[in-house]
Amino acid sequence: MIPILDPPAADARAIARDAVRSLGASKIREIANAGMHDPGVLPFWFGEPDEVTPAFIREAATQSLARGETFYSQNFGIPELRDAIAAYVTRLHGATAEAGVAVTASGMSALMLVVEALVSPGDRVVVVTPLWPNLVEIPKILSAHVVCVPLQFGAAGWTLDTGRLLDALTPGTRVVLINSPNNPTGWTIDRAAQRAIFEHCARHGIWILADDVYERLCFRSDAPCAPSFLDVADRDARVVSTNSFSKAWLMTGWRLGWIVAPQPLMPEIGKLIEYNTSCSPVFVQRAGIAAISDGESTVIATRERLRRARDRLVNRLRALPGVDAAAPDGAMYAFFRVEGVHDSMQFCRRLVQHARLGLAPGSAFGPEGEGFVRWCFAASDARLDDGVARFAGFLAAERARR
Repeated sequence: MIPILDPPAADARAIARDAVRSLGASKIREIANAGMHDPGVLPFWFGEPDEVTPAFIREAATQSLARGETFYSQNFGIPELRDAIAAYVTRLHGATAEAGVAVTASGMSALMLVVEALVSPGDRVVVVTPLWPNLVEIPKILSAHVVCVPLQFGAAGWTLDTGRLLDALTPGTRVVLINSPNNPTGWTIDRAAQRAIFEHCARHGIWILADDVYERLCFRSDAPCAPSFLDVADRDARVVSTNSFSKAWLMTGWRLGWIVAPQPLMPEIGKLIEYNTSCSPVFVQRAGIAAISDGESTVIATRERLRRARDRLVNRLRALPGVDAAAPDGAMYAFFRVEGVHDSMQFCRRLVQHARLGLAPGSAFGPEGEGFVRWCFAASDARLDDGVARFAGFLAAERARR
């Protein structure tokens, strides 16, 4: 006979492990779920451009489907795409071999795979915050101990105290995770800080995991991309870069990314790809080849469109009473402080309810973000202007209500 468990025992067996149950749910998603059903809400809560993927990229996928490329592919990706990524990274950051490139089913998957490969329960992982919550929570899935080093907000916008970060990178730290340009702040690391961090980590055997998804969306100069740890590290150093097709090529829904890692680590990443997603769809990879080989004009146009949108939104926000906004150096977000806001979740809920405006609460990105709000400016001028008008009206009504 099958034993019948009493309810407490049955519940205990059904509950997920402690590390999973302790993960924080996405506050961005919570706000979005409150308003996604209403077509009248202007949504700026997700990090997603409002333009469709360019036709030449979509056509590469449809042609692949027409050829019947609907079967499994290699764990690391089809050779043509790995070659194309290696050539692309070589152009930007120096010699990179195909053998050090893995194709992944999204940039998010790339990050998860690398953390799975490097982090054990109890390992010390240092992250620079405020930060997209997924990146803070990923190491916790592996029961790692996460230490946050906050950026500072002031007259110069968001800045990193490099000395404070180096102090946190104590011997025995396993990984430091750096997202630059940063989501949500737009902070972008400079070369001097990058070299100091790399040299410190090299001395202490600390892995650097660089989330480079926004590297092409850098507004500091006419340089083709933001500073990368791949620029200062040999390919056999303890540096792993993850990237994605989502932002610069307008491909958020395609779920395609890549990893650049030391070749000795690649067999282990290959195992993890097999046991997570096995491979990326071939027709999606064909779209990736088209994007990375023929899409430089798309990247440049996207960056310049976002630069103009940043300036438009930040200038309008700065004109509003009680709003403290700095122009970000990169990415696609304005992360600004609103006077009198001490509960950004409640503030954003009220924005959805009363202004039909969807923004992301600063607290979603860690306690350092409380009192701030994130606005994705990857949108048309008309949508941005409508959003600012709604925001201004809401703030005026809030002041009158006090």
